[in-house]
This record gives sequence, structure tokens and C-alpha cells, in this order.
Amino acid sequence: MKKNKFLTILFAAGVMSLNSCNDYLDVESLSNTAEKQQFDSAPDTFSALVGVYNSTMGDNTYGQRMNLILTQSGDDLRTSGDYNANDRRGISCFGAIPTNTELLKPFLDTYAGIERANLVIKNIPLSQVYQTGSAADKKLMDRYLGEALTLRANFYYDLIKNWGDVPFQDVPSADLPSVYLAKTDRDVIYDKILEDLLRAESLVPWRTEGATTAQRISKGAVKGLRARIALARAGYSLRRSPQQMMQGSNPQKYYQIAYDECKDIINSGQHQLNPSYEGLFRSLHTNSQDATNEIIYAIGAFGGNSRTDSKIGYYNGVRHDDTDWKSSGGINAIPVYFYEFTKYDLRRDVNIAIFRVNTSKQEELQTSINWNDGKFRKSWTSITGTSQNLGIDWPMLRYSDVLLMFAEADNELHGGPSSDAINAVMAVRQRAYAGNLGQVGTIPTGKAAFFDFIVKERQLEFGGEGLRKYDLIRWNLLETKINETRTKLTQFMNGTGAYANVPEYIFYKKPTYVPTKTAQQNVSDIDFYTTTGVAKADIFYSPNQSVATPSGYTKVNWRLAMTQPYISGDPIKSYAYYFQPNRKELLPIALDVINSNYNLTQDYGY
Repeated sequence: MKKNKFLTILFAAGVMSLNSCNDYLDVESLSNTAEKQQFDSAPDTFSALVGVYNSTMGDNTYGQRMNLILTQSGDDLRTSGDYNANDRRGISCFGAIPTNTELLKPFLDTYAGIERANLVIKNIPLSQVYQTGSAADKKLMDRYLGEALTLRANFYYDLIKNWGDVPFQDVPSADLPSVYLAKTDRDVIYDKILEDLLRAESLVPWRTEGATTAQRISKGAVKGLRARIALARAGYSLRRSPQQMMQGSNPQKYYQIAYDECKDIINSGQHQLNPSYEGLFRSLHTNSQDATNEIIYAIGAFGGNSRTDSKIGYYNGVRHDDTDWKSSGGINAIPVYFYEFTKYDLRRDVNIAIFRVNTSKQEELQTSINWNDGKFRKSWTSITGTSQNLGIDWPMLRYSDVLLMFAEADNELHGGPSSDAINAVMAVRQRAYAGNLGQVGTIPTGKAAFFDFIVKERQLEFGGEGLRKYDLIRWNLLETKINETRTKLTQFMNGTGAYANVPEYIFYKKPTYVPTKTAQQNVSDIDFYTTTGVAKADIFYSPNQSVATPSGYTKVNWRLAMTQPYISGDPIKSYAYYFQPNRKELLPIALDVINSNYNLTQDYGY
């Protein structure tokens, strides 16, 4: 697959020439001369900036762990397989312990990125080219400085949303009197990085001004990330003393920041909604810019290795058992998530794959507890065979997120949604119901009802994109939604409430899988057995169509696959079994990190 020019430069530059930490704050310091030489020209400085970008890539950050493993604990998706406290499944079940193998490297690699960013941020203003160079060179250096400030801000946001209060440094480790830092209150860090992002806005150009593709930070990306972090600062998080979920101070100030930043992006004309929800994600698989630049910022993936590429589409997404595409399907959809969508919502069959592709390249309908996330599919790439690195970029920020963040902030500031907020949500809904706009429904106008609508709309729009868990935490809804999901799963199992007409089992014939067809076509291609008067589109919403398996059809358990151990009571299989409010909203810090710093505490009952 052809990558864009920026990622080609990343590949050529390789890993940053400045040394960075392999262990937490264990840094081989450079001499002052070596530092000066790294920043004595704009091209050399860009090479250093490349190293900061590289820290967002690979298995330990946004190639797999930070986006596909640490995030899957909401009311939409969960990691596949049975609980183990020491691996990815322990994280998904809220049962991770400090020796969990998935915790150490994301923490360390994120701090390595901070170290690299600190070196760039420190040395650009000191460099001769910045102080005495041409106006063009100084403009370039300012841009690099703004990008480094933005990347550092997002590194700290990643640490805070997963671990809460963390050690904070905004200078290189060699400039610290001691590297054994204690934790800094997250609100202090949030305020600092929000200031940094405000500064970065004046340094980084808009997409069209800087000829910027989605894999490189633009002014829209800075503003969008600042809005996201402001909403986190305004919202709830698990505090250390007292150990409970509490809202950040002066939330209206931060809602205003989010509102202003999102409004600037909306008014800029730089980004729009892609008219095709599926097309948006397909563009990531072919490394082409989506037509309307909805993807404001994406973490690049390249090189076919664990350091700079991603396992997106191999580890997660549609499961392929065939030898042509072969992928594992490591994330499962929670069955009732499927039923949060209406049958008219085009997002349902993109977000959730109800079939796997078998060894004969046929679509094999799965039981309800084995559905996968569906936005990422190896068969949407041109890569075949057993390769696990597919070069699929991670969509960090989309324009639909900007619209929904704007609407949320507007509602909080004004005691109810303005017409602009309602229109922003309506735009997202209308794309989801393209071809069936009469089914969009009415958007409520009361503050509480509108907020609830946003909560659900974000669930529908961003399934599988690593946002849901953190949204629920900042709204202080994680416990509520876990309990609601258990109740829904019980109703699903029993065929009561909203699931009274969901079939226990379905009869079908396996069609050949054709990846060029749309996600909706892949589902509609399946020959479902129905009786007279039941449309194929209604098969998921109608009682059993037969008692005995009709000739030529295969029976698959649908609602019948749900049993009590999935819901509660089973420490190995139950959904969110180990969740405890006011404790498990955050992850433990890896034991090796705690042991390396005598000033660092574990906290939260770990």
C-alpha cells in the first residue's frame, strides 16, 4: 500500500537520533554539543520531531495496546476470551493486577515520547536557526515546536486517563535534579497541557495552509485535542484523596474551552463529515485521504514491524479463518450493543461483524457472544497471508467527534442545546440514516434529555474507536452503564423487555464473502430462512421462524447463546466481573515501574 509523503519521511528518518528512555526515566543524557547539533538546522530538527511521532506508533501505543487493549471495557465491546489477571483479558474485565503484561510497555513508551518531546521543546528556541535563521526557517521551527507541544499534551492525556495522577516533567530528564518524581495532581497537568495546546494553536497551520495530511498534526488537530482534554478536565475522575469519583473544579471554564475550540473547527471549513460512514474507514485501509478530511488526525502506521506499524485489522476486526486474509478477531461486541442500533442505522453493520469468514471464504454467522468489532477488516486491505502488520492508521480524531463535543459543551453552558448544537447532532444522525432520513427521529431539547441523547449517540458513532470507556468515566456513568448492560443482557437471555421479539436461533445459508461489497451488503447477502410476511431485514427482530432446521440451512444460536455465566457470577467469563466503583476506573501502575521509583505510589487499592 502506498503511504503518504509524511510517512515516507518518517520511514526514511527512522527512529529519532536522540537517545530516549528504555526504562522509566532511565535516560542516557546527551552532551550539550550533541543536543545543539541535533537542532542546528530545520531538517535536523524535523528528524528529531519524527522521533516524537514515532513514539505514538507500534505495538506498545497506538499500534495495539493503547487503543485496542487498554480501552475495551465499556458497554459496547470487550476483549475476547476468558479472564486472566495477567493479560489483556484481565484489563477488559477490570481485574488487572500490577504484574499484568500489558501495562508496562504502554506506560514506558509514553514516557519515552514525553522525553523526546521535551528535548524538541527545549532546544528549538535555543537553536541558532530559530534565533538567527530566515523567516521561512523560523516559521518551520515554530510549526515543529507546536507539533511537539501537541504530542506531549496527548501523551500526558493518555497517562492520566489510564492511571490518574502521574509524575510530570516538562524538561528533559538530564535537566532534572532527580528523576525519582512523585505524582502530580492531574488537574495541574491538565491545566499545563491546555496552556501548551493554546500556544501550539498559534504555531501550527490549518490543514490547507500547511499541506497537511491526517497523519500530521494541523491546527484542527490541536484544537480538537484541546477540546477533548478540556472535557476530561471538566468531567469526573477517580481521585486519590478521598478515593472516589469527583468532578474537576470550575467545569464551566473547561466546557467553554471545548465549545470555543470545536466552534473554531466547525467555522474553519477545513473538515466535514464524509458522506459515507463506511467509506471513511475503508480509506484508512487503503492509506488514502478520506474525501472530506473528516479524519482530522490519525496515528500513522508503516514499516511492517512492531515498532512503527499496527496490528489494527489483524488483532481486532472481522475474524478471518481463511488463508488469504487470516486475522484473529480479538475484540467481541457485547450482544445488546447490536440492538442499540435500529435496523435503519448504517453504522450497525460497520461497527459489528455478526459473521466470521471461514476457511472456504464463506460468511459463517456467529452466535451472539462471538460477534466482533467490524470497522477494521484485513480483507479491506491489499495485504494477504499471515502478516499481522497491515499499515492501517488509527483515527485519533474525527470531525463527527468535534460536532458531538460541541453539542455536549453547548448543552452544559446554556442549560439546554442551542439550535447549532441540535444541528450538529442532526448532521451525524443524518449520515447514519442516509437513504432513510425519515427514521432519524427527533432530537430532544431539554438539557438532561439532550445529554442522554449525546451519551447514546457517541456509543453508536464511535464503537471500537477507544473512546467509550473514557467517556463513561468523565461522565461518571461507568458503574451505571455496566449495571444497565447486565440488566439488558439478562433481558436478552430471557427474551423480555426490548428483546421480547429477538429470536433464540436463526437459520441461514453461507454466502461467499466478497470484501468489495459494503458491510450492509455482506449481511443482506446471507440467505436467512423466514416465513411468509417476515422481511429479511426483520429477521433479527422476529421470533423463531421454525422449530426444526429447514433443509439446506444451518442453525445458529442467537439469543440462546446468552447464558448466566456471561452476565454475572462467573469469575472467568462474566462481563466486567471485577469492576469496583471508586477503584477500577483506573489501572494499576506496572510493578516494575513502582519498584524503580521510591517516590511513586500505587494507590486506588492496588
